[in-house]
Amino acid sequence: MSKLKDNFEKQTIPALMTEFEIKNRMAVPKLQKVVVNVGVGRNRLIPKYLEKVSENLAAITGQKPVLRRSRKAISGFKVRENDPVGLCVTLRGVKMYDFVEKLANITLPRLRDFRGLEPKCIDKRGNYTLGIKEQIIFPEITHEKAELIHGLEVTMVINSDSVKISQKILEYLGFPFVGKKILSAKEQNG
Repeated sequence: MSKLKDNFEKQTIPALMTEFEIKNRMAVPKLQKVVVNVGVGRNRLIPKYLEKVSENLAAITGQKPVLRRSRKAISGFKVRENDPVGLCVTLRGVKMYDFVEKLANITLPRLRDFRGLEPKCIDKRGNYTLGIKEQIIFPEITHEKAELIHGLEVTMVINSDSVKISQKILEYLGFPFVGKKILSAKEQNG
């Protein structure tokens, strides 16, 4: 079992139950899945580009991405029906917790001028979406191997209708928010 998942089950759920006065342990909102998306844009018709982005996404998430295709033609964007428009990976279970732990503790601190995450990116349903401009901040992608730079979007789906509870869950998972003191790994563990 993942260290983060074990910590969430043993410490975070009881803390959320007392803080938000939830009586039933099963009613506590949890992280359901993490969805990682990459849009391919103008380069959608270049097979080598799609292959490289797919390799990068597979290295980052540890899972093979699914090619998403357009459902209908949009002449303004010069997109035809069934043209590739992006790649998507959905993470659940242990892989999800491993990815979240890597994102919070290794990847985000590598961002230049990182001051914390914006709490306003939590939507009304409690999901958090984070846009990353360059994939090279992930430790699996080296600068020497990176032939192309592309961005990606990470959405953490939480089964909560409250923005406050979602933010608290993300804080317990190790994500620092703007205005909060960013703790080092030593300070977090004790």
